[in-house]
Amino acid sequence: MLTACTFGLVNSWGVFQSHYQEVILPDVNPSTLAWIGSVQYSLVFMPGLFAGRLFDIGFFHPMLMSASCLLVIATFLVAECHEFWQFMLAQGIATGVGCGFIFGGALPVASHWFKKKRSTAFGVIATGSSYGGTVFPIITRNLIPRIGFPWTMRILGFIILGHLILANLLVRRRLPPVKVAGGLFNLAAFKSPPYSLYVANATIAFLGLYACLTFIDVSAVNAGISPDFSFYLVSLGNAGSGCGRILSGILSDKAGSLNILIPFSVFAAVFTVIWPWCTTKGSLIAIALLYGISSGAFVGLLAVPVAQLGGTGDIGRRTGMLFTVASIGAVVGPPINGAIYSRYNSFHQVGIFAGCMILAGAILMTASRYSALGGWRGKF
Repeated sequence: MLTACTFGLVNSWGVFQSHYQEVILPDVNPSTLAWIGSVQYSLVFMPGLFAGRLFDIGFFHPMLMSASCLLVIATFLVAECHEFWQFMLAQGIATGVGCGFIFGGALPVASHWFKKKRSTAFGVIATGSSYGGTVFPIITRNLIPRIGFPWTMRILGFIILGHLILANLLVRRRLPPVKVAGGLFNLAAFKSPPYSLYVANATIAFLGLYACLTFIDVSAVNAGISPDFSFYLVSLGNAGSGCGRILSGILSDKAGSLNILIPFSVFAAVFTVIWPWCTTKGSLIAIALLYGISSGAFVGLLAVPVAQLGGTGDIGRRTGMLFTVASIGAVVGPPINGAIYSRYNSFHQVGIFAGCMILAGAILMTASRYSALGGWRGKF
């Protein structure tokens, strides 16, 4: 429920980008519009450092309740927006901060309750974002012509409110709070080459990871696909992502998280490069599903290797540092991709750039694995 209302909502940005570009803010450059989605997306990760530390020292439930209130209020405020700066404040910043503190506190809970099947648990948790990312775009696109954009956002707000009430009542940590030395930001963790390489991988990969999901709706319309169908591609990508997250989680428990993440990331890079060349309905459906499956593993298992690089007492802080540093790539990635599109008026160059960034991340991930194992063989 928590990931559905946070990552699921953020993963639905493609349908909002398309609607703003076509209806509400047609005079705003697509690259400028992409800043709303990139700020929102990066803020899902950026507060991770603070959220992780608050989780470690025992403030999980007050943080979760406060962030839930902020997210619901921000969603209702989006309904009242008309200008770019208003959307940036409500949907970009406020929604992003609310999602960030919810998501940053939710992931360490799984590490408290699972050890042997931790990867599977993370994969199942991450399917919530696929559920939200599948349902929210369909609801949004179908309700806007019937009841208008403001009431569509209010209905989304009520849906999020119901999910978050249940989550606040049900989610609990298992282990007692731990006072860990080192303060908010533990620079000593970066003395570990495997950890540093892994954080670098996430930062670089996020420069291109969500280019396909962000722009596949717009690229389909440019290729002559009806807008009444093109928005479903975002939902299909998120649905495929759910399958990828469960599958990768199960495989990761058997073979090791990085042993699964690396090939899935390579496939995500390949499908991202191929995406702009898909101009028919059938090929776009196929690439949305294949991209979703392969990229879903990255998000679903992102925090799992961090749990293997230290003890559970400090898991919140180390996961938070990963998310905070990686948010740099998340915030600049979509605008860079949007600027490339504006420069060339084509998504082919966008696909090449984004795919190369994901591939570079996979290479850094391979280096992290080699450093942790001291060789090429082994489960990690």
